[in-house]
Amino acid sequence: MNNIFCNLMTSWLTKEGVNSTQDLLQWINEQNRNQDVKIERISLEDSNFWFYDKQSGSIKNKNNSFFSIAGIQQYQNDELLLEQPIIIQNEIGFLGVIFQKINGVLHFLMQAKIEPGNINKVQISPTIQATKSNFTQKHGGKRPDFLDYFIEAKPDQTLVDQIQSEQSSRFLKKRNRNVIIYLDEHITVPATHNWMTLGQIKELMRYDNLVNMDTRTVLSCIPFSLLDTEKRGLEEIGEKCKDKALLRSISGLASQPILTDIYHTFNNYKMFSEMYTRLVGLDSLKNWHMEKDRFVCEDPFPFRLIFCDISIEGREVVNWTQPLFEAQGIATFGLISCEDNGIKKFLVKAKPEIGCLDGIEIGPTVQHEVTQDRDEDEITSLFYKKLSSSKGVRVDVLLSEEGGRFYHEQNRNVIIEIQKDEIPRDLPRGYFWSDYKTLNTLTQVNNCLNIQLRNLLSLLEV
Repeated sequence: MNNIFCNLMTSWLTKEGVNSTQDLLQWINEQNRNQDVKIERISLEDSNFWFYDKQSGSIKNKNNSFFSIAGIQQYQNDELLLEQPIIIQNEIGFLGVIFQKINGVLHFLMQAKIEPGNINKVQISPTIQATKSNFTQKHGGKRPDFLDYFIEAKPDQTLVDQIQSEQSSRFLKKRNRNVIIYLDEHITVPATHNWMTLGQIKELMRYDNLVNMDTRTVLSCIPFSLLDTEKRGLEEIGEKCKDKALLRSISGLASQPILTDIYHTFNNYKMFSEMYTRLVGLDSLKNWHMEKDRFVCEDPFPFRLIFCDISIEGREVVNWTQPLFEAQGIATFGLISCEDNGIKKFLVKAKPEIGCLDGIEIGPTVQHEVTQDRDEDEITSLFYKKLSSSKGVRVDVLLSEEGGRFYHEQNRNVIIEIQKDEIPRDLPRGYFWSDYKTLNTLTQVNNCLNIQLRNLLSLLEV
């Protein structure tokens, strides 16, 4: 993997690979046409596998496997601030991508995969996307394709191997192993997989709900900030880039002052915050109740719990029942960027969340659930003003969240470019201006950037 930085950048700038983008879109459409999917809402009592365990107050399955759903309450100084159901899934799954050089350009092996909660059935997924229960075959299904390549990968093959968080407003301390490995041997590619350049994946991300969340988080972990760059190679790449400020933001070393500022905020929160959580039975949640086929909150809330009977051809198991969180509306995840002294910078914010492993991570400028009140500070107001006028909007796309646990959850992902002087010099508490390489360096440390921010960064185009 010599000169990997320039090879990755070349792949990013290559919009037509060994397969044309049009052929890839046709392949996805064919996969969708060939998939027979049936999802029927049921009551919990109709499931012969899932049940409410009165002793623990949680919804679990008879094998005590996969995941369970309990209640969680958040307090500050003994005052109840928030209560909700939360998914408990202690195992760490594989999100893995294989890449190799084809016709002189790096290509990534991606999968057309369906999840029960996907709004449009098939989405572009990593080479392998499997929970530990899946790949240890606890469910009795078949072993996932390509698994052994990841289990047996050597350090010199490995570009990324990071454990990163999932949605901390839905999961309790949930994490997945994000892995990218290089193979120089021929591999047989099944009909469910296809090769594409990094640039093609980025282009496909501009289509609503086409590239799934797991692909976006894995690609966000590519360690550009840790890779050596040659001056000549960088100059050649720069001649092909449309956004040279972003290229300058990507290459080079992280900013020590920004890192210090962010860690100072993290550590102050962990040391001095009076916030704490406790797990409780679902029947202890005061504002939640079970209806015939769902568990709902009496007040507006970002999601409710439903139960489904699912049949999908081609899966490791073709028929099963399970709970899913159903989104109530479309959330907005927004990232403000600007050019500062020729370098692209991003306005990010420290974000505590109820299920976060360390309590707090760095999130995007705006992370707003439709049923919740906005944080109406001057930054948020500016973001929505720009969004409503479409001024400076560089990305505006609907993208799905984790379809294995969430039903039809799609959120609006927006990147807006502004002039830096539109933001006050003294930022409100918790906000930071950062270049890409500093955020990318933090991505190489577990549990620093939340999944909403990682997903937004994956949408950037040079």
